[in-house]
Amino acid sequence: TGLQNRVLGVRVPPGLPVLHLKTWHRWLGLAKRAHAEMSATTEEKQYQLDGLKWLVVALLIAGAVYGNYHFSEESLLYRVVALIVVAVAIAFIAAKTQKGDSFISLLRGAYTEARRVVWPSRQERNQTTLMVVVVVFVMSLILWGLDSLFGWLASMVIG
Repeated sequence: TGLQNRVLGVRVPPGLPVLHLKTWHRWLGLAKRAHAEMSATTEEKQYQLDGLKWLVVALLIAGAVYGNYHFSEESLLYRVVALIVVAVAIAFIAAKTQKGDSFISLLRGAYTEARRVVWPSRQERNQTTLMVVVVVFVMSLILWGLDSLFGWLASMVIG
């Protein structure tokens, strides 16, 4: 069924069924509400102890600073190893927070973008560097010449 153009001999398929605006609004409202409820419960479960995690991070940092001061008579190697272990623990705990998760996502995105970059070849790099050096040298000669000229003119005016 559908429309037919008898002159051209073309059949036009029927259009899609029309939904009333109220139906769309009701459907979209329910979908938004369900999505908001689901994301809120997920966010609460995943990030509900962020304050406690940051407190543990702060205490670990304070403990590392105090331990480094208290054991200053010990070998530097032992203190550095202990600080590295504490730093790994701090990074692990901080990564489990919302801000830590956002930071890790940022790092992943930056790494992905860095892999997409088309880096210049050795020849292109060398040619570009040479052009920059030449332009800087020419501009420095021009500025030196202008400075000398204006200095000479000022000394002529001043006397």
